[in-house]
Amino acid sequence: MMRYGFYLPTRGELASAANLELIVGRAEEAGFHSTMISDHIVTPTEIHSRYPYSATGVTPSAVDSLELFSLMAFIAAKTTTLRLVSSVMILPYRNPVVTAKMLATIDVLSGGRVTVGVGVGWMREEVEALDGPDFDRRGAASDEYIAIMKKLWSEDPASHSGEFYRFDAVRCLPQPVQKPHPPIWIGGNSRAALHRAARIGDGWHPVGANPASPLHPEELAGLLDELRRLTRAAGRHPDAVAVSYKVPTFNQAGSSTVQGRPLLFSGGFAQTLEDVATLSKLGVSELVFDVRSDGIAQTLDRITHFARVIDATKGI
Repeated sequence: MMRYGFYLPTRGELASAANLELIVGRAEEAGFHSTMISDHIVTPTEIHSRYPYSATGVTPSAVDSLELFSLMAFIAAKTTTLRLVSSVMILPYRNPVVTAKMLATIDVLSGGRVTVGVGVGWMREEVEALDGPDFDRRGAASDEYIAIMKKLWSEDPASHSGEFYRFDAVRCLPQPVQKPHPPIWIGGNSRAALHRAARIGDGWHPVGANPASPLHPEELAGLLDELRRLTRAAGRHPDAVAVSYKVPTFNQAGSSTVQGRPLLFSGGFAQTLEDVATLSKLGVSELVFDVRSDGIAQTLDRITHFARVIDATKGI
């Protein structure tokens, strides 16, 4: 059955405590399954890294952003059923042991509602400001950090000796409610992300709304075929990797096309239902909509709009 998530605001007026409580309350009533919470800690004043989520590569001007784990804990306390998804947590930003502890705590206090979406990051300047691992080795470091978290969440005591981190016989309790650990979704559209999802992920979490490399159904189908092939090659069943797809909803440019091709979810209600069915047939298990707008009233209206979609597609 198709499930639905939505982007949670992390900055500006929409991210006030009062507005966030209104948004998640309305979303739970509407039948949303999960909320996606993004991750940035600092923004260097000079950024030379190419922003991968726009056609121009220019980083957006907005720099204020609430901290990921603090916001996840706040939303956990304001909800009862909504899953809390880091979308995505940048693995090189933080000490992996502290990260494992914080996520386990949120999972315990939320009653087992954490999903750990992860990525390796794109902003060299931010990783360096946070004294992370060598940026050019961040993929290898990220793989090791995932292994560390899994150990701390499932072994007692746990030990680790790797290229980037080591510890011997430590106890990190309480462990998460979810066993053997909270689901780990691998974010990103790159080949490296696809390989990582196949080897060690519980889910693949691509961005369909990226103007720089939009995932139309044809491209998505090819990548899903490749993901299944890679998962089998890793000795795992293809169904072991769920697919949560960030859809291109409410395109900021106001256009219904990208690179001259129609966007998914840019038509009317009937077309939206067809798009849901198309992605479901491809193997997508969760769709993530962008309900954010310039004001709280319009944001709540968008959530109500998608409640109709959720209700109309039950059973798909």
